[in-house]
Amino acid sequence: MDPITVFKGTSVGIPIANIDTDQITPARFLKGTEKKLAKAFFADWRFNADGSPKADFPLNQPGAQGASILVAGDNYGCGSSREHAPWAMFDYGIRALVSTSVADIHRNNCLKNGIIPILVDAATHAEATAAAEKNQEFTVDLPNQTLVLPSGKKANFPIDAFAKKCLVQGLDELGYLASHLPKVEAYEKRREAPARPAKKQAPKKAKRAPAAKAKKKTSPPRKRR
Repeated sequence: MDPITVFKGTSVGIPIANIDTDQITPARFLKGTEKKLAKAFFADWRFNADGSPKADFPLNQPGAQGASILVAGDNYGCGSSREHAPWAMFDYGIRALVSTSVADIHRNNCLKNGIIPILVDAATHAEATAAAEKNQEFTVDLPNQTLVLPSGKKANFPIDAFAKKCLVQGLDELGYLASHLPKVEAYEKRREAPARPAKKQAPKKAKRAPAAKAKKKTSPPRKRR
């Protein structure tokens, strides 16, 4: 996974509320664990039964080719928790998702798979949707957690601190753990090092027995006259 810091990308809009994961990646694509799922991304909305592209679908518009920023309707990614949905998004080329709300599990899955979920208010979303209809360019500044619209308007967005750190470094969770391997190995070596021999202590001096107390001499009793 490549590090994400600041990037510019072509936008595309699918301004429909409650898009669930079955629409993002239909169930027939869930049989394997292969992440090459670009063709599965909105497959039933993008293609006709014969496999030809539907000309009126936003992703099939000439200006949307190579789009990396998706502007979606409210409650995007609801439904089942299938991780194939962000796999398909990522393989298609989406690196940022702009919406007023994203389903919790899908949002977390996006963060783990190199996609930044950007939550904005209704006014910013309306402007972003209008710009995405024209496939205009947005700027995403992840270190500063800022989305810049074509008009120059800036919108800050929240993101989990650990997920942000991984995205900026281009690591998934396993990669983050692996990055600490040298420290772990150094710690294990310290534990396995032979113990230092204990310092020899000087022999303790024997205590002298206390001297016996001398008995007091008693004078014999005097005889009475």
